[in-house]
Amino acid sequence: MDMIVTPTGRLQGEIQALSSKNYTTRYLLVAALAEGTSTIRYPAHSEDSDALRRCIRDLGAVVEEDDEKIVITGFGRHPFPAKELNVGNAGAVLRFLMAVASLLPEVTFVNTYPLSLGKRPHDDLIAALQSMGVEVEHQNGRLPITIRGGNPRGGKIQVSGSVSSQYLSALLFLAPLLEEDSEIEVLNDLKSKVVVGQTLEVLEQAGIVVEASADLMHYRVPGRQKYKAQTYTVQGDYPGSAAILAAAAVTDSDVTVHRLLENSKQGERAVVDVLRAMGVPLTHENGVVHVKGNGKLTAGEFDGDEFTDGVLAMVAAAVFAEGTSRFYNVENLRYKECDRITDYLAELRKAGANVEEKKDEIIVHGRPEGLEGGVEIDAHFDHRVIMALTVVGLRSKRPLRIRDAHHVAKSYPNYFDHLKALGAQVEWVK
Repeated sequence: MDMIVTPTGRLQGEIQALSSKNYTTRYLLVAALAEGTSTIRYPAHSEDSDALRRCIRDLGAVVEEDDEKIVITGFGRHPFPAKELNVGNAGAVLRFLMAVASLLPEVTFVNTYPLSLGKRPHDDLIAALQSMGVEVEHQNGRLPITIRGGNPRGGKIQVSGSVSSQYLSALLFLAPLLEEDSEIEVLNDLKSKVVVGQTLEVLEQAGIVVEASADLMHYRVPGRQKYKAQTYTVQGDYPGSAAILAAAAVTDSDVTVHRLLENSKQGERAVVDVLRAMGVPLTHENGVVHVKGNGKLTAGEFDGDEFTDGVLAMVAAAVFAEGTSRFYNVENLRYKECDRITDYLAELRKAGANVEEKKDEIIVHGRPEGLEGGVEIDAHFDHRVIMALTVVGLRSKRPLRIRDAHHVAKSYPNYFDHLKALGAQVEWVK
């Protein structure tokens, strides 16, 4: 399905923020790894969380749900020996479950998205698991991947953090269940430290003891721990809300988004500060962000590693700013559902934006007068690209047609419904 985004001058209204995908997937995982019954309130409904729900069911968890909650009876340290798992296009789900699968004799992760997740490498996690005595069969670091485990060893474990923090998170979820105590050392650099902070927060809530160094590069994890079954409440999602806030920033608007906690550990909370720095009139108090946009923005320079999943939406806002903006330290955007630098900028250029790239930077020469639009652009099967390109369409002179925009459902299935409720002119076409 394609989406036609027609220029829209005014957005107005109130919405409840999407529930956090990152917290939902982590709560689903720790609930499955607990013995007993846990409840997750306000879970995110996305292709990622659907994939994890499906997989933990295959591994023996009992999952029941209604509109407001998911109730999970976990399998603890003894998942059911499923032969095959399908994670869809969800990279984090694959990496977390590769670690869990090492508790089993043999599991194969199938490749159902050869053009997206199927292209992404997982070598660093594979190397760490192999060092723990787990046999891993793979295609040059990529799917399909077969894990032959049963009794992974703790002790000294090293993992690179230079491509993704998800490898480290995967090991942090596994290590408490091992017989031995573990010491995990992160090699090279560690990307997206804020997301590791979320993992540590969830582990602590689940009753797991982890000692982390201040720089998050060294960990001590006692073995033979048990995850505690309990109730978790999912907070609002900053990465998804970033695009809604950007849309409000580039239009004449009066938009309120609820359930975005000021003290959240989500790094993308920084998008509020980015928009503020760009001169967008907004307030943020009591979990509510209120934007009274006037379409006027000023350029700025921002460290994108602090808000990785919000960068594309902020770049879309910067397209209409006065001056040149720079988003640096963003190389890990290249290793997502698509190359979120080269692929995304190619589509922005088609719409008329003046953008350039370096290996780890996006540079935006703002066009406050708006873009020409009137073209068909490609979403590259990437939910964040779709959301960000929609922001650009709202302030183009002629409509944009975004191909395969239904892939937005990976993280934010009702994104276009929310935009429509605020007055955006968006419509599905086949």
